[in-house]
Amino acid sequence: MLGTIVNTGAVLAGSLVGVCAGKSIGNELKETLMKALGLAVVVIGLQMALSAKGLIPSVACLLLGALTGELLRIERGVERLGESLKARFNSSSQTFVKGFMSATLLYITGAMTIVGSIQDGTTGNPDTLILKSMLDGVAAIALSSTLGIGVAFSAASVFVVQGSLTLLAAQLAFLQEPQVLTLITTTGGMMILGIGINLLGLAAIRVGNMIPALVYAALYPMIFP
Repeated sequence: MLGTIVNTGAVLAGSLVGVCAGKSIGNELKETLMKALGLAVVVIGLQMALSAKGLIPSVACLLLGALTGELLRIERGVERLGESLKARFNSSSQTFVKGFMSATLLYITGAMTIVGSIQDGTTGNPDTLILKSMLDGVAAIALSSTLGIGVAFSAASVFVVQGSLTLLAAQLAFLQEPQVLTLITTTGGMMILGIGINLLGLAAIRVGNMIPALVYAALYPMIFP
């Protein structure tokens, strides 16, 4: 659990730095920072999505995941959680829910989350999650400086998701199989690309409803070896 604890702390620390710095940053600079972060996320998503030779399995998983997520209304559930947190802590931030959702999805949909959690849980090696912590901490500074304190609450999502994966690592070791990991990376890359597009304000993609795609990506190689 060391990697998850460090990652959670990095998100919290980065968010607090960003919120404090955000007060002294002009709106134009905040907008530029958000666009720059959006471009960076797009590039990361593209790199991950194009890491596999064939995209058809990933596209199939993404479509099935989107259909499942829409039926389950996952993103609406995440929004309600963000709204509940906002009300509970009496936040006046107009971008609280957006910050919470954007950061949560960015932090938990990457392959590093899965690989790092399994490594930490099975071998006690937190190196991958510590590296992820550095990246997440920097991203938290940029996100929270423009979207506010809601980003800090995404640390709870990181703790719950990565902590659960770490504790279940012995049963989830199959996720490190090359075929499985490649498909998860490619599918997750498409989702991260969607987050980047949202940050750039080019469209409003309900990426949260695509989360089941990662489950389908993990199961696909077993069904179609």
